[in-house]
Amino acid sequence: MVDPKLVEPDGEIPAGMKPDARESWPPRELIDSYLGPFDFEFRPGEHTDLPSDDEAVKAAARRFRDVLGRFCSGVTVVTAMSGETPIGMTCQSFSSVSLNPPLVMFIPARTSRAWPLMQRAGRFCVNFLAADQTDLSDVMASRGVDKFAGVGWRPSEATGSPLLDDSLGYVDCTIQAVHEAGDHYVVIGRVQDLALGDDRAPLLFFQGRYHTTGS
Repeated sequence: MVDPKLVEPDGEIPAGMKPDARESWPPRELIDSYLGPFDFEFRPGEHTDLPSDDEAVKAAARRFRDVLGRFCSGVTVVTAMSGETPIGMTCQSFSSVSLNPPLVMFIPARTSRAWPLMQRAGRFCVNFLAADQTDLSDVMASRGVDKFAGVGWRPSEATGSPLLDDSLGYVDCTIQAVHEAGDHYVVIGRVQDLALGDDRAPLLFFQGRYHTTGS
């Protein structure tokens, strides 16, 4: 059964967040005004513009991105509900954090248009993508489109967040804490429910491109 406090974006402040958290939430009009063609959360630093003309600073940033690009990771889609509307974004920056209590994290950019809506909702679901879901990853990374048109999903039992069809697994979470981290936020989620999907090969991201095991 879905807790109505988790489904309503203007309900109680979720456990673990400050009592005045709602005062920092941006208005919907500001969220909708964000521009840009993509909402793909790479590892921090891989897509951030530098407010500097210093060539040494740019070179250091390029080296940071090149080195971090050698770390292969999985690809996920983080989802939530904004009122009655499903929202989602492709996210590479995801990790487990703690077994007891069960915590995970993902790292949205400050420029993300999906994250403020998830923050207002107070919950999210991380869906793990399979190797044959590159099209789904691309759609969820785009802006200015109906991301869920033709996408199969159902609301999760714990939080009501979208569970995508045919994912390799998911973790369904409420927001435990949010930390500012330079040009990103570190979002800690407390796992309320999780499950495995089938046993297909995973979708991976390495050196700016999709891969899978054995490719």
